[in-house]
Amino acid sequence: MLNGEKLADMKEHANQTFASAEALLNAAGTDLGVTEWLEITQERVNQFADATGDHQWIHVDPERAANGPFGGCIAHGYLTLSLVNLFLPQLIEVQNLQMGVNYGCDKVRFPGPVPVGSRIRGRGEVVQVEQIKQAVQATIRVTVEIEGSDRPGCVIDTISRYTFNA
Repeated sequence: MLNGEKLADMKEHANQTFASAEALLNAAGTDLGVTEWLEITQERVNQFADATGDHQWIHVDPERAANGPFGGCIAHGYLTLSLVNLFLPQLIEVQNLQMGVNYGCDKVRFPGPVPVGSRIRGRGEVVQVEQIKQAVQATIRVTVEIEGSDRPGCVIDTISRYTFNA
């Protein structure tokens, strides 16, 4: 679990920082780089299963999963998706804000399974930015890479709206 200090530390080390609406509006096509690696543990998968009620054996029964289609337990797709929220502050920081909100997401895909014990990281790219009334809307594509795999665990276009200080 992250405490406020750890989250603040990650924000201080975001790969890209945008300090104004103009800077963000000109950011389409910007490669945001990658985050730190994160190990997917059975404990994390079990906690997610408890939180969501999804106790399917491919996620929570290592003995049965060892003989299943993936050779072991895999993370829930939605667990992988939820970790994008952990990766975003490592990829991008938007400063001088009145407010920033998560507006939604588009094009969520789960191309490859994320095995328990594997390490994942986020790779970011600003794919679209537009002015929406007083706000700037940014679409950030986050690809959740699995160490040693050619296929990502998740690809999502996240949409955020930012209102800057005057």
